Amino acid sequence: MTPKIYALHENPEWFVPFAAAFEAESLPMEEWLLTEGTLDLDSTPPDGIFWSRISASSHTRDHGLTKDYSRAVLSWLETHGRRTVNGRRVLELEMSKVDQLTALRAAGIATPRTVAAVGREQVLEAARDVPAPFVTKHNQGGKGLGVRKFVAFEELEKYVASEDYEEPVDGITLVQEYVVAADGGITRVEIVGGEVVYAVRGDTERGGFQLCPADACAIDPATGRPVLPPGATVSMAPDDEWNLFSLRDGYDDPVVAQYLEFTRRHGIEVAGIENIRTIDGRVLTYDVNTNTNYNSLVEEASEKSGPREIARFLGRLLTETYPNA
Repeated sequence: MTPKIYALHENPEWFVPFAAAFEAESLPMEEWLLTEGTLDLDSTPPDGIFWSRISASSHTRDHGLTKDYSRAVLSWLETHGRRTVNGRRVLELEMSKVDQLTALRAAGIATPRTVAAVGREQVLEAARDVPAPFVTKHNQGGKGLGVRKFVAFEELEKYVASEDYEEPVDGITLVQEYVVAADGGITRVEIVGGEVVYAVRGDTERGGFQLCPADACAIDPATGRPVLPPGATVSMAPDDEWNLFSLRDGYDDPVVAQYLEFTRRHGIEVAGIENIRTIDGRVLTYDVNTNTNYNSLVEEASEKSGPREIARFLGRLLTETYPNA
């Protein structure tokens, strides 16, 4: 078989702009949906480049087996020497905020004060070490999964004892300091193949804790209207144009160089890394998205396209790996 690019994912809704980019670049691509299936360990993988964009939030789409299925597939591919992009080790970073935060801290990148806890009572114990206000979030998450703000310890006590308490899928809850953005937004730096594509501002006042840039995340399928996300402090009028994201032109904070070195060191070849500049002057990095999505309005405003840069990068890898194909 002629070598091609294989895209490993579990959410067709999010893949539309990437499929269009591969088509625009005239690149051979095949999707592998890792929601269920079989894996013959005696078989040999096809020749090609294997790009993993498995999401930590896959279990919220009834794809609870995707994480472990992907681990098996990536191990199989890499054992056979196939070139993976965001491979087996990167999958672990995607699935664990503890993994991300400890790796960021080891690289000298500032992160929010965080305590990890297993068990409801231990969530309360963790909160005693983090001054209020604070937030809780799930270790394996995405789309703001499990993120709640508490202004006092007693408020958390009531929540933990209630039926509304959300159990994290991997049992680990993070208790993290609540920080206020100096300009009402976060910055997301998009990186492909060791190069910055662009930086994006996410509106925390309207977007709260749920800042997924994919267009599919923005609309309630039942009403067709945007949903006010958890943590938002400003509502949108019914006739307002809705977009939580905008291009940050000329973003040159020193943390960008740290991100490039961090992704190189950890073998992360496609990522969106998020930080917040606080009102007390700190730049705190809190999330490494290795299945990054892109916002269509930001794409229109930018000279570069995230999906097109990914397609071109993977196309170059295909040519370099199989020069005689």
